[in-house]
Amino acid sequence: MKIKDWKLSSILLLLFAFVGSSLQAKRQEPVVYLDMRYTLRADYTDSLEILSVWDDLHAISALQGIVNRDKPRLYIEYVECEGCSVDAYWWNRYAAKGEWLHGRDTLHLQSVPEAVRYFRSSLKGVVAYDSNVASTSNVASSLAGVENLLPLRWDARKESLFQRLTKGENALEVREWLVKPDGSSLFTGEGLIPGTNRASSGSQKCDPYLWLLERYMKTGRMDGRYAGFYQDQLWREKPLNAPTNHHTLTNHDFFISRGAFFFDLSPWSDEATDEPNQPVGTDYRTLCEMLEQAHTLRHGSVPCYIGGFPEWAYKYTKRAGGKHEDVDTEWHFAELISRYMAFKDADAIGYGALANASFWQHFPLKKRYPQSWTSQKKLKAEHYLNADGTVDTSRNYVIIYVGDFDASSWISQRTHDLWDNPRRGELPMMWCISPVLSERVPHVLHYIRSTASPKDYFAAADNGAGYMMPGVAEWEGAPKDIRTWRRHCQKYYGKWGLSVTGFIIDGNGPAMGKRSLDAYRRFSRNGIVPQKSELIGQYRGMPVLRSDYDLVSNNPKEAARVLVERVRLRRGVPFHWFRIILKSPEWYVNVMEEAKRLDPSIELVDMPTFFELMRIYTKTDSKR
Repeated sequence: MKIKDWKLSSILLLLFAFVGSSLQAKRQEPVVYLDMRYTLRADYTDSLEILSVWDDLHAISALQGIVNRDKPRLYIEYVECEGCSVDAYWWNRYAAKGEWLHGRDTLHLQSVPEAVRYFRSSLKGVVAYDSNVASTSNVASSLAGVENLLPLRWDARKESLFQRLTKGENALEVREWLVKPDGSSLFTGEGLIPGTNRASSGSQKCDPYLWLLERYMKTGRMDGRYAGFYQDQLWREKPLNAPTNHHTLTNHDFFISRGAFFFDLSPWSDEATDEPNQPVGTDYRTLCEMLEQAHTLRHGSVPCYIGGFPEWAYKYTKRAGGKHEDVDTEWHFAELISRYMAFKDADAIGYGALANASFWQHFPLKKRYPQSWTSQKKLKAEHYLNADGTVDTSRNYVIIYVGDFDASSWISQRTHDLWDNPRRGELPMMWCISPVLSERVPHVLHYIRSTASPKDYFAAADNGAGYMMPGVAEWEGAPKDIRTWRRHCQKYYGKWGLSVTGFIIDGNGPAMGKRSLDAYRRFSRNGIVPQKSELIGQYRGMPVLRSDYDLVSNNPKEAARVLVERVRLRRGVPFHWFRIILKSPEWYVNVMEEAKRLDPSIELVDMPTFFELMRIYTKTDSKR
């Protein structure tokens, strides 16, 4: 080798070594870990402590959304459920040997300001919002994702988070003001909406959302693909109306990472809202305009992914001083968003808090999670079919919708006790989990599918890959919207090996029509369970069974008695569906043992057996 060639080779080796070591160092960047559980121990009757809780959690969640957008860098410990630190549970599971986080260095920080200083270079500044105009907190979260700005509530007190981060050494500059610099309100509900040529809606609450619409949505600075229906800071006035973590601030991080628009607006057009002097219906009209603009921005190419759920304990229901029932409000909101081809990942009160979704979104999933189906040959061998190939109707076949897992927050919080229960696997169970939850909690879905027993089967929760009412979209939307929904669901059903939709909530909207049924037949070919359909039948080879009853009693004997009564009411049809929410595996065992004692014809069967028998029955039985 010539000397100059040797020198060149040496230089290249050194260069490759340097680049390799740099890449390795980059890969080994430590995860910053911050324990935020101190906010759960605050005095929730002390208004100043509540301010600190709100400010700290809003800031850290937004920081997560910004710094975790491209890679997992910041993790918090916050959510607690049934005595379990949920975030520690998931961290420890994936920090175990052979798992995703094994060997990853961690840096434990002690405070929100310390975390902000650590990630200072990822921030472009601050968006300051108004304590006295509650909706500005949600608008601030919207700007956090689009502009990489830290949302801080304006507060003149020296000890406030706003003052500590915007004054002194290494201060962050306020780049966007949703409040005047002296703390007085920018949005007044009068005149022109600041910074626009648009007249005020007459609502101090809605004007900030309309400002966002005019300045960011209509100008294409947001893409309309993601949204968050989460409480604004009015939560601070009644923090004990629901579990103390139900401000749902920690749910913001994922949606901030995706550049979402946030809102807290009533879906009802016929009553005053949490702003008593608002012209009736302004909330509703504002929400419709935002959803319409988001639909326009997407060009109908994908549905809008909305995180959140009507906050029935705080707003928009009878329970909160309105005139509409809780479930009616849930359904009405679902109907409304369905008109604009949007669905919700339903972080409902009870188990609504979720943290670290922006971190877990980077979890490496397998390409496919397949499931096997059954065959007529197998059904004959198991004596479910008679010699002539017809269904043995001497038995009453039962399937249970094991839910509710249409929310990332619910499945994240309850895996540790419901899924990890040692009695899971004793009975065939149809776990109904929305596959779109793999966006926010892919690690949860991976764990469940990787540890499933031979008796665990999986169907989609309501109403597919997200909670959207297909009948409403069909009747009030364009045909292209149903095709959009079909393509969206096909992607998720294909990845997760799903072919059954365990429940379709039609609510107060119309039943599924031909276009909806055609769409579901493409991705849910082995069965659907709507609320509004004939009792039993099939649509072009797809089994269709009308949903029946929820078993709600915690007493297994009482639940079994109700189950048997419902079976006897439908004696002419040997197929029976029941919906059960968050019950333990031993509860199911006890219920079915009692039901079998009361009526020996009852048989709980696995999901493929149930729906394949129903397909055969509806094709051959004249009684259908």
